[in-house]
Amino acid sequence: MSTVIISIDRRSPAERAGVRVGEKLISIGGHAVEDVLDYRFFGYDPDPEVELEEPDGSRRTVRVKKTEAEELGLNFETYLMDEPRPCSNHCLFCFVDQMAPGCRDTLYFKDDDARLSFLMGNYITLTNLSPREIQRIIDLRISPINVSVHATDPKLRSILLGNKAGGESLEAMRRFGQAGIVMNGQIVLCPGYNDGEQLQKTMEDMASWGFASCSVVPVGLTKYREGLSKLRPVDKALAGQVIDQVNAFGEKCLERFGTRMFFCSDELYIRAERELPEEDYYEDYVQIENGVGMLRSLISEFEAGLRLEDGTEKVSPYTIATGVSARPFLQELADKAEKDLGVSGQVIAIRNDFFGHTIDVAGLITGQDLIAQLKGKELGGRLLIPVNMLRHGGDVFLDDLHVSDVERELSVPVTVVEQDGFDLLDAMLGRK
Repeated sequence: MSTVIISIDRRSPAERAGVRVGEKLISIGGHAVEDVLDYRFFGYDPDPEVELEEPDGSRRTVRVKKTEAEELGLNFETYLMDEPRPCSNHCLFCFVDQMAPGCRDTLYFKDDDARLSFLMGNYITLTNLSPREIQRIIDLRISPINVSVHATDPKLRSILLGNKAGGESLEAMRRFGQAGIVMNGQIVLCPGYNDGEQLQKTMEDMASWGFASCSVVPVGLTKYREGLSKLRPVDKALAGQVIDQVNAFGEKCLERFGTRMFFCSDELYIRAERELPEEDYYEDYVQIENGVGMLRSLISEFEAGLRLEDGTEKVSPYTIATGVSARPFLQELADKAEKDLGVSGQVIAIRNDFFGHTIDVAGLITGQDLIAQLKGKELGGRLLIPVNMLRHGGDVFLDDLHVSDVERELSVPVTVVEQDGFDLLDAMLGRK
């Protein structure tokens, strides 16, 4: 743990109070500060007393004048004020274990940190929480917590997570629900393990424990599974069965709780070769980060943008590169843009040679696959790629290639498009 202050925001309450770089934050309002959760929770109140330890070991207390919810303005060596907590599980379906060689280093770190669940929305299994940490989450009213559930049968969950604590940590979910902690869940569907009756039990238990929402997503299997457990992909028939099962239970939840609570990912609908649900199914897209309603949201926003257009200036043709699964949907949008606005473009599906052809989503396409499959093709004047191909907030692909590498190799400018239908339309029209 490091609570040493490395910088202080200009004109912040902490700077005005005379807090100094190099001091260590000990407590806020009499409460010991161990990490970023304590810092943010206890620093929320107005005018707190802050205890500091100077480099020589002496301590002093200052009153920081601030309004409620105003940031203190302190910065520490790491965002968490501590080291990230690695995962202690050995999940049968772990994507990190199936990671190809040659990716950026951060992709090989398994995170299972409750603090990152609250702060950044990461999904965690709860298996590495101590009784004290469980109680702290309850005491601090930390919400929401995003939980990778997968199964609620204790033995099965332990098998799926490769950790005997998998079954034991179900009690934490029950306690969080009783305490009113908001929980969002995720179920990675592994055929032959947690489908059928086990899926039904899991949904019933989660509903009774007070989960707010849950996504059901198919297991992702790369070609790098040598020495790992034998798993099979979710096929068309099973995808259809799961959609029917989840939606039937969701209708019961809707009647009882006012929310359907359980949602199937877009990928399940694509595998089942079924139409996507209409917008109201997704309830304000509560599980969109897990691929639930991402395509429907994109389509709805794009069509709304089209209705606002009354013509356009002539722009150069474009190419959209995306995953195999999303291509038909994007091609339909490109056709609408050409019909209504006269802008011409094409959509090319990139096969995932890097991870294997069972991986068909855009977010796992690498720079080298883009280059290999687009080189020599007529791309028009612009190449559009979705932002989820790149590291969050950066321009780096999974294989450590940069956008500039793709531009150089393909001799075409690359436009990065947000997961937003209006942004996609602007990119097609050359406004980005």
